[in-house]
Amino acid sequence: MSPTPALPPNERRILRLEEVEAKSGFKRAHLYNLMRAGKFPKALRLGVRAVGWDSIEIDQWIAERVNNRA
Repeated sequence: MSPTPALPPNERRILRLEEVEAKSGFKRAHLYNLMRAGKFPKALRLGVRAVGWDSIEIDQWIAERVNNRA
């Protein structure tokens, strides 16, 4: 089996919770609190029991945090 090729930067894909936790540094409960407060991108409904996040929205959210640090 060949390794999965690296995605080009800013290629849109759906991130699952584990990836969003790893990228943001926050756990599920805090992410959902931030979403409720309008301070984190909303999850997309993928199915009855599945959600995901737009990778570009997550990358933009991270970039805003980095650009706004004191």
